[in-house]
Amino acid sequence: MSRRWISLHEYQSKKILHENNLNVQRFQVVDTPEDAFKAGQELMNTIAKELVIKAQILAGGRGKGTFDSGLKGGVKLTKDPKEAQKIVKQMVKYRLVTKQTPKEGVEVQKVMVAEALDIARETYLAILLDRAYGGAVLMGSPCGGVDIEEVAEKTPDQIYTTPIDPVRGMQKEQAHDMAVKLGFKDKLANEVLINFDAKLSFDDNAKFRQQNVFDQEDTSESDQREVEATQAGLNYIGLQGNIGCLVNGAGLAMGTMDIIKLHGGQPANFLDVGGGVKEEQVLDAFKILFNDSQVKAVLVNIFGGIVNCAIIANGIVKACQKLGLKIPLVVRLQGTNMDEARKILQNSALPITAENDFEQAAIKVCSMIVQDESCISTVEQGKPNIKIGKKHIAKNGRI
Repeated sequence: MSRRWISLHEYQSKKILHENNLNVQRFQVVDTPEDAFKAGQELMNTIAKELVIKAQILAGGRGKGTFDSGLKGGVKLTKDPKEAQKIVKQMVKYRLVTKQTPKEGVEVQKVMVAEALDIARETYLAILLDRAYGGAVLMGSPCGGVDIEEVAEKTPDQIYTTPIDPVRGMQKEQAHDMAVKLGFKDKLANEVLINFDAKLSFDDNAKFRQQNVFDQEDTSESDQREVEATQAGLNYIGLQGNIGCLVNGAGLAMGTMDIIKLHGGQPANFLDVGGGVKEEQVLDAFKILFNDSQVKAVLVNIFGGIVNCAIIANGIVKACQKLGLKIPLVVRLQGTNMDEARKILQNSALPITAENDFEQAAIKVCSMIVQDESCISTVEQGKPNIKIGKKHIAKNGRI
């Protein structure tokens, strides 16, 4: 269940639109205040009467966002290149918080300096995949310039959709009908239309024929654990709990997370190693789990159908030997070569807890978290504790 698409920045999207003969405002992309001044000068001396400065992040709501530099708004207008320089100085390398970013915001790396044009009217237009239609739909609204989610909530009758036949493609009459609904009724051929904002996303399945697009992907705003997992051919999603899960198959992964929660635990991730996993990928998976400070225990739950349990066992042993096993690890291996796999774990001399039963494995890993938390709680109350190996047993406390 890894990311199934990539999103491009506004400037990247506009570049693609321009390459396909669609009108966009002219712009330059900068990453320093000095370059912003130069770009502003060049635009003002040639084509622009005013400049628009736009922070480039993948989240929406930039105009109403706030920087940790104190600057209000990620979209600014100015007629002075020196002012553009000052604005960019308060944007680049600072975090911008919007309603679509994490609470800590996103660090801005690049800024678009573009010509600002007088806007007579704004509309919204998109082509997107819709599960209800089983394909692409053309969606538009005459209410542009505001969040489309707000339009959908307050005036849903102002959003129009029409399915696009996957074989025939979009038809001229569909485009004409949408143009009329967007308010272009009289002089369709004579109106000047400009793409003032743009956001393009691409499904991962298109990578083999859109490599030039995927090469532009910016992963700086992504969860780096997910980025590392994708590079290793793993499916990973970070969660808020403290029990790391390493499982093969999405269904088993979901069931594993459910049974952990059933017994009072909280999964820290969804990590599916898939059916063709290699020892190296097991090592990559453990690197992600062990480097995550919120993970306090790990449950490996493998059903060896396509997967060879012995490969998983060897990968676990090598990963723990190389990385060091500093937290509780419970391993359940069932299926192909499971007896050999269990011998590999037993002969490793590592403190790995092996369990054959699915539910018992979940109970054990959850109890290990509870033990740790009980000890921490007792110590925090000022009661002495005795260390035995890696376990903490509190005097007058509970284990």
